[in-house]
Amino acid sequence: MTAKTAYDAIVLAGGAAKRLGGADKPAVSVGGRALLDRVLGVCRDAGRTVVVGGRRPTARPVVWAREEPPGGGPLAALDAGVRQCDAPSVLVLSADLPFLGRTTVRRLISALDESDREAALLTDADGRDQPLVAAYRTEPLRRELALLATEHGTLSGLPLRLLAQELDLARVRTDPLASFDCDTWEDVSAARARIREHGYVLDEWITAVKDELGVELDVDTRVLLDLARDAAHGVARPAAPLTTFLVGYAAARAGGGPEAVAEAARKAVALATRWAEETEQAAGPPPGAAGTGPAASGTERGAGASHDPRKNGEAEAG
Repeated sequence: MTAKTAYDAIVLAGGAAKRLGGADKPAVSVGGRALLDRVLGVCRDAGRTVVVGGRRPTARPVVWAREEPPGGGPLAALDAGVRQCDAPSVLVLSADLPFLGRTTVRRLISALDESDREAALLTDADGRDQPLVAAYRTEPLRRELALLATEHGTLSGLPLRLLAQELDLARVRTDPLASFDCDTWEDVSAARARIREHGYVLDEWITAVKDELGVELDVDTRVLLDLARDAAHGVARPAAPLTTFLVGYAAARAGGGPEAVAEAARKAVALATRWAEETEQAAGPPPGAAGTGPAASGTERGAGASHDPRKNGEAEAG
């Protein structure tokens, strides 16, 4: 992120979760990670991340805020969150978005940079605005919240659509799943099944491991997968995980970063290629090498007979 795109993030993690039977929705696990932690992961470029809701352990450092009164609804929560922000833009997200990705976040922030609009909202596949998957300019957001509070006497219980109606909006379309939220247990089950589908499971697993280990590095997983394949096929199957571990260790010693990973992987791939070539050569001498041809194959008696006279005699006697 550049200075131009500096932003804070507000994650709304309150609410009664009535359709989940009152469960602690932000703590519900999808893909081995709490829903809240999944959302915190996609806004890790934020200068400050404010979570509005009850305190709980989180995978990343956050600032905590609480709406007044507790349970006062999204506008009251948003007002509590923006009071903790000082960046020129704020990213606003609900805490139950299992498929939200960093690409969508970047597009929302970029939409503000590239226009004079006061907010950029995600629109879903049906064209509906998603004000809790959005980026806002901080001062217009504060202005409208203050005006709504003055007009209605309170922000508690007011619908979120009142805010969107008063702002000059840009609309962003991106991944149709980005706005999928987990309001019911059926939604949770669908999300858990979806991330285990073939096209998602590997990226989901890598992201979960990185979050669990506190690894911030973005790498091209295809490079590592190609390396693992080459090591498994050209050397031995157990070589794949050991080689990728060593590549990671070498990259860390070289200072880390995507370039260090790519360079270590390049060297290991080249080694695996040489190893595989030698393995193929060991299966038989290369064409044209000395000792090949019909004579070497033993089809001519003179070439194939032993030089040991006793063995030759035994063969002739037999």
